[in-house]
Amino acid sequence: MHGNPSLKKVLKPVHLWALAVGLVISGEYFGWNLGWDVAGTGGFLIATILVTIFYVTFIFSFTELTAAIPHAGGPFAYAYKAFGPLGGLIAAYATLVEFLLAPPAVAFALGSYVHFLAPTLPVLAVAIGSYVVFTVINFLGIKESVVFSLIVTILAVCELLLFMGVVAPGFKWENFKQDSMPFGWGGVFAALPFAIWFYLAIEGVAMVAEEVKDPQRTIPRGYIYGIVTLVLLAFGVMFFTGGVTDWHKLARIDYPLPEAISSVLGKQNSWTKVFAGIGLFGLVASFHGVIISYSRQLYAVARDGYLPKVLARVNSKHRTPNVAMITGGVIGIIALCLFNTGDVITLSALGAVVMYIISMVSLFVLRRKQPNLERPFKVPLYPWFPGIALVLAIVCLIAIVWYNLFLSFIFFGALAILMILFVVFRRSRS
Repeated sequence: MHGNPSLKKVLKPVHLWALAVGLVISGEYFGWNLGWDVAGTGGFLIATILVTIFYVTFIFSFTELTAAIPHAGGPFAYAYKAFGPLGGLIAAYATLVEFLLAPPAVAFALGSYVHFLAPTLPVLAVAIGSYVVFTVINFLGIKESVVFSLIVTILAVCELLLFMGVVAPGFKWENFKQDSMPFGWGGVFAALPFAIWFYLAIEGVAMVAEEVKDPQRTIPRGYIYGIVTLVLLAFGVMFFTGGVTDWHKLARIDYPLPEAISSVLGKQNSWTKVFAGIGLFGLVASFHGVIISYSRQLYAVARDGYLPKVLARVNSKHRTPNVAMITGGVIGIIALCLFNTGDVITLSALGAVVMYIISMVSLFVLRRKQPNLERPFKVPLYPWFPGIALVLAIVCLIAIVWYNLFLSFIFFGALAILMILFVVFRRSRS
């Protein structure tokens, strides 16, 4: 490492639970409701059940990889071990697209929530300001960052439970059922990227694997507690929100939960205002967690020579990869200015699904190529769990590409250019 300080091992299961839930929890606050717009409540429910089966089988499979290969590069490290440098490149690209483009979507929602509370504050300005504030908080060190994450995540979970309690009396099954599959089965496939948003980024826990105490025991616990929490919250929020009013009114906005509460209590009710205020906790938890993840991914990929070495610099006092954090923030702000919420969610989901596919294939390859690799956690029901996860990931990929040809062209075009440059560059070096 040429005297470059390494990352600090301080994290315990509760920190990983907070990170797993915190990374994802903003997905329960907004974004998923756009799935109603393309599928209706019934179609989106089917899409969510499929995606939930996928994530449960995937997380158990992914945990085997993370515990066996605790590396800050996460999927990049697993694909590199299974397929060599080119496999590593594909996984690194997909993961970086996912983790660099999820935060602009969350920043848009942060801006929308703040604008809902204080209409004088413009959405874009708040979104850009969020990047500056949370990048600075992340400079303080991983322990401090994750303790902040833990507090905000607990508040966000409590708030979602409070939300369900407040709207439950106004729930009517007729509301949820009306016009439930306006686009038939086609809508189910169109809704998959928005159902993915309920769980997207939980695998970011892998990026802090080098900062975990006793990773072999801690990582499986953090992941499993995390996925159980998220499944319960996702279904609770979806059902209660869909049953309190005409769901069509909530299908195109960035703040469905405050809107749902206001339809039960009235817009001027102080609870509605309080809820929108504390609604920021979930968004903050995810935004903060994803900054941790993308900075570690940039750091690990640069450390292995795939990106400029400067990104692998670690601050000697706080032991955080500051250059990687600032770079990720700049990319996110550019994305805010170029895309809308739906676009960044779709591109982020594309990156995620490609990364899920290469991770599951890596699991099968490593089981065959390295049967003696120490695996402190083994996926239950092998090969069924990773097999189901792989098939469902491929279905999700086909659906996203089918309904988003232009964005898919951008995503795969950039990947193809990178692969060509990589091969040419390696040849010229050798």
